[in-house]
Amino acid sequence: MTTSRGARWMRQVGAGIGEAVLATVVAVLVVAVGLVAFSLVNWPAFNSSNVLRALTTVGQVAAAVLLAVSIALLRLRRARWWAKVLSWAGISGFVTVTLGLPLAATKLYLFGVSVDQEFRTEYLTRLTDSAALRDMTYADLPPFYPAGWFWVGGRVANVLGMDGWEVFKPYAIASIAVAAVVSLVLWSRLIRADWAVGVTAAVTAVGVTYAAPEAYGAVIAILIPPVLVMAWGALYRPAELAVRAGAAAGETRRGTTAGGWAAVLGTGLFLGLAAAFYTLYFAFAVFTVVLMAVVAAGLGVRSRYAARTPRRIAAQSGESREPVHGIGRAIGAPLVRLIVMGVVAALVALPVFVPFLLRMLDNPKFESGGAFHYLPEAGSELPLPMAEFSLLGGLCLVGVIWLVLRANSSRRAQSLGLGVVAVYLWSLLSMLATVAGTTLLSFRLEPVLLVLLAAAGGFGFVEGARAVYQALNEPARFRWVAIALATVGALAYCQNIAHVLEPEITTAYTDTDGDGHRADQRDPAAVRHYHHIDDALRAQTGREPSDNVLLTGDTTFLAYYPYFGFQGLTSHYANPLADYSDRSAAIEAWSKLESPQELLDAMAAAPWRTPDAFLFRRSGDEYTLRLAADVYPNDPNVRRYTVSFPASLFDDPRFAATDIGPFTLIVVKP
Repeated sequence: MTTSRGARWMRQVGAGIGEAVLATVVAVLVVAVGLVAFSLVNWPAFNSSNVLRALTTVGQVAAAVLLAVSIALLRLRRARWWAKVLSWAGISGFVTVTLGLPLAATKLYLFGVSVDQEFRTEYLTRLTDSAALRDMTYADLPPFYPAGWFWVGGRVANVLGMDGWEVFKPYAIASIAVAAVVSLVLWSRLIRADWAVGVTAAVTAVGVTYAAPEAYGAVIAILIPPVLVMAWGALYRPAELAVRAGAAAGETRRGTTAGGWAAVLGTGLFLGLAAAFYTLYFAFAVFTVVLMAVVAAGLGVRSRYAARTPRRIAAQSGESREPVHGIGRAIGAPLVRLIVMGVVAALVALPVFVPFLLRMLDNPKFESGGAFHYLPEAGSELPLPMAEFSLLGGLCLVGVIWLVLRANSSRRAQSLGLGVVAVYLWSLLSMLATVAGTTLLSFRLEPVLLVLLAAAGGFGFVEGARAVYQALNEPARFRWVAIALATVGALAYCQNIAHVLEPEITTAYTDTDGDGHRADQRDPAAVRHYHHIDDALRAQTGREPSDNVLLTGDTTFLAYYPYFGFQGLTSHYANPLADYSDRSAAIEAWSKLESPQELLDAMAAAPWRTPDAFLFRRSGDEYTLRLAADVYPNDPNVRRYTVSFPASLFDDPRFAATDIGPFTLIVVKP
């Protein structure tokens, strides 16, 4: 790389990073101002009033106006920096009002602390308590699930002086907004600036609708479409291939320069971020990029042979055909770039995984596969959103048509098309994996498929409208017709997002938060006693929560307070180093013992750090807790069952029992 080319490369990377930082600042300010403003009003609950739904629509229209003004300024080539700021404010404002307003009357995020959101909240609570990389549940274990998103959230909570469960909502909304504006910055460096705003808006709207409940996944999903375009630009460089092939044939071409290393770096950084945030999306992204490298190598080889086609006459006259040179280079170029991407990704992600990898080497027993033991109906069929009769289905259908029509002429269509193909290949492989007793969780890639098709649909609508405009001899009012159709479709889709997310929003209002309140003003659940349990644990053990191990079936308690658990929510989210099944067997065995001494002896003989306290539910003369068993391939894949301990098992001075609401807290005295 020459000095001038290296300087140009550095300027390109520096400018992109600088713009992304500015966009992030704007997004954070917009989210902060919006959420603080929403919190100043005593709103009615979303599930019992339409007030928040109405205001959400107003906010979405305001965000759309900002985006429309930015597009107009960009097309007119006026006040370009103001246009950029307006676009960042519009995109982040859209995320803020679409998620923040429906949740304005609750402190909880989508899905509250129910189902999967429970372990996510527990993880954030753990990494809020300490910056050390520790497992969400088990003491003395490094984390297995990527800690990146949760670690950053923990630092945000520390800065704001908030508990982990309480920071979840604002942090989730802000992280999605930041991902959206960074995606816009990336798109604007790949395509026309005005198109970038429109495509980012489409991708963000779809991402918020279908990926937002899993916020750390939404962050990656929204970035995948522009990253795939960037990755394809790094791996497949037809201009360079043409120059080299022409040189091998004795030809020269002007105006072609080598490059693409900024795209290599950017793709590597994204892969590292994905690895640190979400393993499944990381694996899919790697799968797609490798597929791209294979296709790029194949196209390179084909171009080498094509460079020799003018010599067919010589071959037909009986002369020996010259061997085709440079095939190794055609294959090696994308391979080298792929390796560099992998090295960059490893440098970014390894700090998150090194503690687990080192511990795994020392642990001869490793339970794996449980996380993949889930096959809902959606995972047994290929997702075909383009066949659905809806606005989103229509956009996806336009996207498919555009991908097919432009497959030979558009690098954007090639990259997005390869991403779509990768989703379907992954889905088929996941179905095949059921023969081996596992899956690849392909149903969780549906949001990725939707954002890819939404991006393609955005391009297809713009190019299709332009083609129709030209076919109709460029009528004066046609552009306004296209703008009107786009506006109506966009607003119709956006105001329906709250309907799609209604179950998740409703759960955020019906779950009891860490303060013991339900946002719908109805009687709170037994969670309202948690703060008394926490007080009793601190007083009786004399230790901080993170210095105690608690055995309980009410694992929601661990989501609100940073106690370690003796057993996790389910085996699917348990650390593979934690011996989940053996722990459950031990708990059942303890429940069948006949005396306190036998229980203490059994606990002392256990190979793990045993409970410092038990949190049970009372049931007559017994104490109960609920455990979970993996029953894959059944759907549901989890079976809940109850384990009962006789109260007499703790009738000993070495145990201290305290009744709190429906709970009994038993502390093991030192």
